[in-house]
Amino acid sequence: MRGWRDPRPVPAWDGAAQAGARDRRALAVPGVDGRPGFAGDPPVVGVVGGGIAGVAAATVLAERGARVVVYERQACLGGRLAGWPVRLADGSRATMSRGFHAFFRQYYNLRGLLRRVDDTLGMLTPLPDYPLRHRDGWCGSFRDVPRTPPWNAVAFVARSGAFTWRDVTRVRARTALSLLDVRVPRVYRRFDATSAQDYLDAIGFPPAARHLAFEVFSRSFFADPAELSAAELLLMFHIYFLGSSEGLLFDVPRQPYPEALWEPLARHLARHGAEVRTSTPVREVRPRAGGGLTVASPGGDDDVDAVVLALDTAGLRALVRNSPGLGDAPWRESIDRLRTASPFLVSRLWLRRPVAADRPGFLGTSGYGSLDNVSVLERWDGEAARWAARTGGSVVELHAYAVTGTDRRSEQQRLLAQLGEVYPETRGAEVVDVRHLWRADCPLFDVGGYARRPGVRTPDPRVVLAGDLVSSRLPVALMERAATTGIEAANALLERWGVRGHTLWTVPVAGRSAALRALAALA
Repeated sequence: MRGWRDPRPVPAWDGAAQAGARDRRALAVPGVDGRPGFAGDPPVVGVVGGGIAGVAAATVLAERGARVVVYERQACLGGRLAGWPVRLADGSRATMSRGFHAFFRQYYNLRGLLRRVDDTLGMLTPLPDYPLRHRDGWCGSFRDVPRTPPWNAVAFVARSGAFTWRDVTRVRARTALSLLDVRVPRVYRRFDATSAQDYLDAIGFPPAARHLAFEVFSRSFFADPAELSAAELLLMFHIYFLGSSEGLLFDVPRQPYPEALWEPLARHLARHGAEVRTSTPVREVRPRAGGGLTVASPGGDDDVDAVVLALDTAGLRALVRNSPGLGDAPWRESIDRLRTASPFLVSRLWLRRPVAADRPGFLGTSGYGSLDNVSVLERWDGEAARWAARTGGSVVELHAYAVTGTDRRSEQQRLLAQLGEVYPETRGAEVVDVRHLWRADCPLFDVGGYARRPGVRTPDPRVVLAGDLVSSRLPVALMERAATTGIEAANALLERWGVRGHTLWTVPVAGRSAALRALAALA
């Protein structure tokens, strides 16, 4: 890849200062050298999409002095992490969103973006545990699990009770060794043609261990394990278990997303001269005969020198279809073949009765039907805590991923019944208000799909892509992939103009030790 530099180890003191990394083996990928910024008449860059990827790209470009215009079709920044005001049945004002998201300590580039507005990351607060519970009684916890691989995975499995000695003898250890040395893009060459379900079947993990240690990752991609590429599952296991010593505990925003994240980042962009246009969908991007591009929106046409397309799957497909001058035929076909994962449901309840005091802020669940996790928002969200203190109740949020049923009302009722099974004290509790949110806009990393997944660069060097649907040469996923590809997109444009790129950070790009890599070679 042009402009790519091999990652190099960074001394621990640099890692702590620049990336907030506790892992001594965190790596830096320096941007291409060049001028420190633009002077004179800078280029104009249109960023289409105001989620994590778009804001990351816009931030890096604006900080280097480019003139940036962000186009966001929604009324606010945030994309799939946006929040919007609602009025509850009791007259209270609240903020609704797509719900809980975990800000893991491995998310160096996302957290680096947030450090622009608060060096201390004061907008985040740690959750003390990340418990997992199976309906049959198996439990897992990350509270006291060591952070150093491979002991973290060993301790988690041992404490969960999901393995018996008989189960251990049935595991095909040689197949499982492939987990010890995950590298991008090699992992895709080896495992993208296999489903996550078939991979786990080949290893022979007992059902409980699969639910607690693996399927939680699969479903975080909003995908059934039978549809998800095994390469993505292995990558997730590398990022959170065997590739990083940051651990599985995470932070969450102290306040709703607009207040904690997007309003401060919008002010940061404005201080660097960027213009943010919300409620402005882009209809078409047209290359101009004399160079540059035209961005067409309801507000009129804007001439820009380059564009970052930071859209979700459906949005990117639609824009490319409406922009016949973009890219070449193979690239356009690859965009058109992108798939979206199954719908998911977020149900948020404002209850008159509190949940038990020992309920965690977040609980991952398995075996309860469609229920994937339960959050008690007043444990960490300031707005929810104030409502709970005023009313004596609780704000509880339920997630159901990869929902395949078509009767949404029945699914919502089933989800509420499953909450009563997990937290019996909620049965019969008066519901002050409830909001059900259905979405189907997350990318599907399907079996064999990596080869057709687009990268940051496109056939037109003036056009770059960003987002969690975009492939990266680094081991990143979910929100961190969005932030990372946003910075990669900005770096690709900066390289064209001879301006210094931004340094990226990542967990190790291979097995952590020579011993683990040697064992993995036996797989």
